[in-house]
Amino acid sequence: MGVVGACIAPHGAEVIPELAGKMLESFAETRKSMLKLAEEMKNLCPETIVLATPHNLRLDSTIGVITTESTEGCLEEGNKQIRLHCECDRHLAKEILKTAKQRNLPVVGVGYGSSDGPASCMPMDWGTLIPLWFLVGQNKAPAVVIVTPTREVPLKSLVDFGKAIAESAESLKRQIVFVASADQGHAHRLDGPYGFSPTSKEYDGMVVQAIRSNNMKPLLSLSPQFVEKAKPDSLWQIAILEGVLESVRMDAHLLSYQVPTYYGLLCAVFKEECRVTPRV
Repeated sequence: MGVVGACIAPHGAEVIPELAGKMLESFAETRKSMLKLAEEMKNLCPETIVLATPHNLRLDSTIGVITTESTEGCLEEGNKQIRLHCECDRHLAKEILKTAKQRNLPVVGVGYGSSDGPASCMPMDWGTLIPLWFLVGQNKAPAVVIVTPTREVPLKSLVDFGKAIAESAESLKRQIVFVASADQGHAHRLDGPYGFSPTSKEYDGMVVQAIRSNNMKPLLSLSPQFVEKAKPDSLWQIAILEGVLESVRMDAHLLSYQVPTYYGLLCAVFKEECRVTPRV
């Protein structure tokens, strides 16, 4: 019981065929890897998916832990729409909160709508919905816990938060997988919204190397100035992942990396070696 697997999953909407439009083929490599990633995680039979997203509530200097009964959202592109509803594991969410507070981490429980019942439903951001579209789909299981790291929190504290997640899962004997919802550098193209910086390519290369060497720690030593130039939205979720990996030894497997547009997309899975499905 406890953490049985983890992954880094991108959240570009074009990965989902219904939302891809003219970019369907451009995102084909990542889409294939997301299907593989989802298969690998589902084979571990998790009871709960704990997902860290950079696009939910942006709480100043505070990590949010969603404590609603459910979460629901939709995304639209042209005349196409996808919608997803998931039940939340409130028991695990509250255990994570308790454990994180015992570690003196800056965390807060986040409700929405009402304290109980159908209105206790957190709107899904795209950083949550897109990975869960593959990992959960319309199966209505497993349950989810959404956590919302913020960039003002030191990376060391986010690592400790990852340890709190692993400890909480072990304490409740809950079989979970952890998902770092993350896109990489966002300054790969001059015509993108963040302009061009060669640092995006350099940063992405470091993430790829960290996965290939099964060592995420070097990423935590990057200077804030370098990270700002690269413009990723991945480092903070990766820091939480590092805490999970320090608690539960797992091996990293890079599935794919591509840059079909102005930001990098990377898929990776982390599992105990004996649990890894052989690739042909």
